[in-house]
Amino acid sequence: MIVPKGGEHNLHRNLPMTFASIRLIAADITTMVAFYELVTGHSAEWLAPQFAEIVTSGARIAIGSTETVALFMEGSAEPGANRTAILEFRVEDVDAEFTRLKGKVDIVIEPKTLPWGNRTLQFRDPEGTIISLFTPVTEAARVRFGSL
Repeated sequence: MIVPKGGEHNLHRNLPMTFASIRLIAADITTMVAFYELVTGHSAEWLAPQFAEIVTSGARIAIGSTETVALFMEGSAEPGANRTAILEFRVEDVDAEFTRLKGKVDIVIEPKTLPWGNRTLQFRDPEGTIISLFTPVTEAARVRFGSL
């Protein structure tokens, strides 16, 4: 645990933390943006030639070119290196999404129902990050996501 200067640790900050976005670094930003526009059905807003955002009702995907890494710290992020994160999107009908995307994306897992009650489809984006589309299908999963 990191303790602030003076030894005080306040778990109840005055300003709550709010999750803002997922940022992906892309070797080919144009291809990545077009991919996420296809998957989400939302158009990107290009805030600069090397940076775009796609805003959905539940998430913001920020996509930066490799040029943006140097703005923070050279070498701190690299495209195509992620093998730990899975970006998940809840959809109304995962099987319909599979039909829509089949042949257009690199499928990892065809639709199947997982033990915790979600039916899921997984595929990779152009840089290799796994994307999961899921639909809660059991009663417990629908309750957990407020779908009942």
